[in-house]
Amino acid sequence: MTTYRDLTGHGVPTRTAASLVGLPRATATRTPRTWAARQVVVPANRLDVLERARILTVVNSARFVDLPPIQIYAQLLDEGVYLASISTIYRVLAENQQVKERRRLARHPARAIPELVATGPGQVYTWDITKLPGPIKGKYFDAYVMIDIYSRYIVGVKVHPAESAVLAAEMMTETFSIHGTPQVVHADRGTSMTSKTVAALLSDLEVTKSHSRPRVSNDNPYSESWFKTLKFAPVFPESFGSLGRCPTLHEYLCRGLQPQPQPPAHRDRAQHPCRRPLRPRRRQGRRAGGDPRHPRRGLDQQASRTTRGGAETSRLNSRWPHSP
Repeated sequence: MTTYRDLTGHGVPTRTAASLVGLPRATATRTPRTWAARQVVVPANRLDVLERARILTVVNSARFVDLPPIQIYAQLLDEGVYLASISTIYRVLAENQQVKERRRLARHPARAIPELVATGPGQVYTWDITKLPGPIKGKYFDAYVMIDIYSRYIVGVKVHPAESAVLAAEMMTETFSIHGTPQVVHADRGTSMTSKTVAALLSDLEVTKSHSRPRVSNDNPYSESWFKTLKFAPVFPESFGSLGRCPTLHEYLCRGLQPQPQPPAHRDRAQHPCRRPLRPRRRQGRRAGGDPRHPRRGLDQQASRTTRGGAETSRLNSRWPHSP
């Protein structure tokens, strides 16, 4: 702007001077504003330090410690006491960083996340109850399912027309008699899971019971994920018949998502199938007999199959055992 003023002072037209300086003509000719320091006016009725301290003391007293400023103002005004306006009380609280929720709120203690570790089968079981659609709308069956978290194997399943702690205890007793008594049984906080009947049964068997945290829906992940896998499967029927067809329903629940036959007791993960066996590759048969379109391919890979076939087959069989 100094250069522009020098050019215009020597008689250069404003348009030419603005073009030489590189500024718009309107910007160059605009008169700059001068900001004058404005004097801060202090109100005559401004509260001093002692009055602000008195307001803060009254607001934080035992009588008003959990009340908002509007209620404090109203109660004092009913008694004929004018402490300060509502906005002034808020202003004093803001200066002391006390503008927050003043009511007494429940403080929930932090709960530890339940962590269960299973190093082998038969150590930790998890169970839950899910609804199955019945023959008519609004009619449901309750499926009691217990899973071994080490191998995701279904060790027990029962279907009943209603949810009951007695039925849950019967399912546990039968499951423990077949697969053995585990060390820990985990479940959510349903009425049947936290009932005295189930608690007494686990206490008599010296089994540690574990429950999900309150208001936490993902602390029982193995049972919930299995229920979703079951109900999202393409072969899951829209509805089941009556309880008279329980063998068919039990067969679907037990055999629909895991290989059969089920071993009575699983001592190792290799003897405890939890997934389907691997499907054979389509090219294995062609490689074994040789491809007439590529005769050299079978000769080149015959030696590698001979050296690696045994080790690879044993590794796959140890990880993915085939059902007999």
